[in-house]
Amino acid sequence: MRYLSLIFLFLVSYQIEAQELFVVTEPASNAPAGSIGVRVGQSLMEKKLESGSMYNLTPEVTWGINKNLMVRTSAFLSNQDNGLGLKGGGFYAKYRFFSADDLQSHFRMAAFGRYSYNNSYFNQEAIDLANGNSGYEAGLVATQLLHKVAISSSVSYVRALNNADYSFPDMLGKNAINYTFSVGKLMHPKKYTSYKQTNINAMLEFTGQTITENGRSYLDVVPSIQFIINSQARIDLAYKKELYSSMQRMATDGVFLKLEYTFFNVTK
Repeated sequence: MRYLSLIFLFLVSYQIEAQELFVVTEPASNAPAGSIGVRVGQSLMEKKLESGSMYNLTPEVTWGINKNLMVRTSAFLSNQDNGLGLKGGGFYAKYRFFSADDLQSHFRMAAFGRYSYNNSYFNQEAIDLANGNSGYEAGLVATQLLHKVAISSSVSYVRALNNADYSFPDMLGKNAINYTFSVGKLMHPKKYTSYKQTNINAMLEFTGQTITENGRSYLDVVPSIQFIINSQARIDLAYKKELYSSMQRMATDGVFLKLEYTFFNVTK
C-alpha cells in the first residue's frame, strides 16, 4: 500500500492525492500522473506435483498517463523448462471512474483489463495470466482509505486462450472468476515530520478463483510487509499460503520479493 507517496505534503496542503499499493493485488488508485515506475517482481514457489521449486521473474514498466488512467507492460520469465527463460508478456490498463476524496479518507472505483501471451505448456487447472496462460481479464476494483488503513476488493472475469503452439486442453475449463480482498495499515511512522521518512506497511491479502465450467476453486492468503523509502523506492516481502483448493495447481506456497522505483513528472 502506498499510504501515501507524498503524504506529508498532502497533510500540509491537501493537494496531493492519497495512493495505496498492495503486493499481489491492485487497488483502485492509479500510479501518479506523469510518472514512470520500474519494478522487478520475483517469486520462489514450492512445486506440489514434483520435487523442487519454481522461480518466476517479472520485470514491469508502469506509466501514469493521467490521474485516472495508467498502463503497464510486463515480461514473464520462469525456470519451468530447467532453465530461466522468457515465457511471454502482458499488457494491463486501469481506468479510475469514481473518486470521493476527503482529508484523510477516500473511496475509489476503477475498471481494469489485462491481456497476456504465454508459450508455456499447460500444467495445471488454475488459470494464471502471469505464469502459465495466454488470455484476457476484465474486472472492477474498489478501494476505501480510512486514515492509516486501506481496504480493497476486486472481481474479474478471466478467459484462457491457446498458448503459442499448445492448444488449450478440452478437459479443462477456460472461463473463471477471480476475486480478491486486501487490507493494509501504515505501521510507521506514527507521526510525519518529512516526506523522506520511510513508510512501513503491514498487509493481508486474499486471492481466489473459481472455474465456471466445473465449479472448482482455490483461495490463498498472502501476509506481507512493505517499505517505501523517500516516497519513491519500494520493497515488498510476502509469503503466499494456500488455504483451500479443489483444483490441480503446479505451485502454491512460496515467497515474493518486489523492488520498484518511481520517477515522478516524467511525461508532464
